[in-house]
Amino acid sequence: MKAVFLDLKSLDCDDLQLTDLQSQFDSFEGFAETAPEQVAGRIVDADVVIVNKVVLDAALLQQAKQLKLICIAATGTNNVDLVKAAELNIKVANCQAYGTASVAQHVLTLMLALHTNLIAYNTAARNGQWAQAKQFCLLDYPIQELEGKTLGLVGYGNLGAGVARLAEAFGMKVLIAQRGDKVVEGRLPLAQLLPQVDVLTLHCPLTDDTRNLIDSAALALMKPGSFLVNAARGGIVNETDLAQALKSGHLAGAATDVLTVEPPVQGNPLLADDIPNLIVTPHSAWGSVQARQRIVAQMTESIAGFKRNEMIRMVVS
Repeated sequence: MKAVFLDLKSLDCDDLQLTDLQSQFDSFEGFAETAPEQVAGRIVDADVVIVNKVVLDAALLQQAKQLKLICIAATGTNNVDLVKAAELNIKVANCQAYGTASVAQHVLTLMLALHTNLIAYNTAARNGQWAQAKQFCLLDYPIQELEGKTLGLVGYGNLGAGVARLAEAFGMKVLIAQRGDKVVEGRLPLAQLLPQVDVLTLHCPLTDDTRNLIDSAALALMKPGSFLVNAARGGIVNETDLAQALKSGHLAGAATDVLTVEPPVQGNPLLADDIPNLIVTPHSAWGSVQARQRIVAQMTESIAGFKRNEMIRMVVS
């Protein structure tokens, strides 16, 4: 059995143990990255293809006559034509709930950094501002406590629930947004939730229903001085509208780990120099070494199961 991993560097920073995964195959070849024009040649005689974000469309799948299994080193499957895979009897497995602890930790890190003005204070300590202070401390930037604040969650799967547990440990009250028009006891329509929260965090997928969910109208409903954290997907928040809400001072701050286009090769409204109190991280919330090793372990388990004709985490079976 021959396997190829088309974008290994998107997962492994030379810090993962891959031996168990590699041992599932007679032949394993890992490519750091694969350009679109290289995909066909690299998968032509593979039994198993492992990808993170490389696109496998219908035409490519049609050409891969030996292909039996695609392992996606992520949860999202939008880079693989699942309809064509099913038509060709190609199994597709993904990875699930591997990054809950990593993402939840990152979200709380961003919340804490915003509330403590961590970046501003680090800069002040290093640029000489503290050295010029008239007393032992520098308190030029507002510091707020999470305790007693209200957190609003949009999305309450593994990630949302993980963030809620950490927030409650800090003494926050948690409110959960209703999903669309689906009425669930204990959850609030978004328009009712937004005016009540001090912090809004997003944990939902990007769909037609959630695209631009947080736009100028939604931001206007949020409390003056509230915070927004997005570690879900770019596109859920209208980036131009968020930039304006920060510039106007309506929001006290925001943080995002995701942008609409990644990497932002053509720039992005949220990367402008004149946006105050904004933290941007490069889609790194999921990337703890432990989370990435869980991906390897899940793929190894799915492949071993496939060889036994046992379908594990199959999205196309």
